[in-house]
Amino acid sequence: MPSLPRLYAILDIDTLIARGLEPTVVCDVWLDAGIRLIQLRAKSMSSGALLALADALAPRARAAGATFIVNDRADMAAMCGADGVHVGQGDLTPRQVRASWSELPGPKGPDELLIGLSTHTLDQLRAGLDEPAHYLAIGPVFPTVSKAPADPAVGVSMVANAAAIAGGRPLVAIGGITLETAPGVLAAGATSVAVISDLLRGDLASRARAFIAACT
Repeated sequence: MPSLPRLYAILDIDTLIARGLEPTVVCDVWLDAGIRLIQLRAKSMSSGALLALADALAPRARAAGATFIVNDRADMAAMCGADGVHVGQGDLTPRQVRASWSELPGPKGPDELLIGLSTHTLDQLRAGLDEPAHYLAIGPVFPTVSKAPADPAVGVSMVANAAAIAGGRPLVAIGGITLETAPGVLAAGATSVAVISDLLRGDLASRARAFIAACT
């Protein structure tokens, strides 16, 4: 399994549409700037449109040596040849995803699959440790507008507690993280910080490089 970069970029389609940004263009800019982990998150996109977009993004990430993950949809992740899938508390469990993966069309086997699981409480995190998830996410760390309705913000102290409980399992902190707050969240024990909105401010390439530098 690949190790997680310190910056976990989320290509959230609803956010991009609201800002008039083209997903493939943003993806190309991020990859050129050095981002090496991208998740495609498309909550309101139809299955056909999602697969077409995933098919366009997956080879771009592969050519750059980046990890490409699809949010929620294991079927889409399999068909486009993604490196993995990220699931939430209301989706298939990581164990169910891994068990069903061999039945899905795609080039990767279950042992090659990277699975992430969202958690919002320490109890959910502890339960997630019993799942075959490569990494666990905790959040939202700060208030966020990228997810509606959002769970209550857990704060940086929760990240530190979660890191202690995770016992070495990679931990991704997500939710309202900015260029200014990312270093502190990483210092609290997160393996990576997942970012949506704050990566899209100003010049995209400059912003991406600034985030990479801040997370080093």
